[in-house]
Amino acid sequence: MDVMPASLDCCESTIKEIVVRHGRSKQDLIAILHDVQRVFGYLPESALIQVASNLDVPLSKVYGVATFYTLFSTKPMGEHVIRVCENAPCHLLGANSLIDVLEKELGIPMGGTTSCGTFTLKHTSCLGVCGVAPAIMIDDEVYGNLTPDEIPVILKKYR
Repeated sequence: MDVMPASLDCCESTIKEIVVRHGRSKQDLIAILHDVQRVFGYLPESALIQVASNLDVPLSKVYGVATFYTLFSTKPMGEHVIRVCENAPCHLLGANSLIDVLEKELGIPMGGTTSCGTFTLKHTSCLGVCGVAPAIMIDDEVYGNLTPDEIPVILKKYR
């Protein structure tokens, strides 16, 4: 991920370029927000304002989409984002025990970011891998059929 400072000057030209690449299509709002988050590491308020302006849609709509989907963040995140599925299959098969170990290993609560900026720990509603519950996703990598003992081994790959 190429994280850039979220200054308004930088944001304006970058957002315009992303929106133009998507043909200024309001239907591509989710794809546009994905691209913006890929560039900045999250969705800064100034970026949401520019997206709304460039697409000629209300800021409330852009903000609503940005805050509805769990894969978007309006706050800076760590270098590696750990998403823990909280849907029924994962919950029933031990997601809470995974969360306990993750919080202890990382020294942060759910929703937090480590002080060094390496990890952010978040809930997500579904990873779409119910057959291998409980599951987590670190960045774009999914880990399923997990036990608490596997968490430290997995985290070691990202430290």
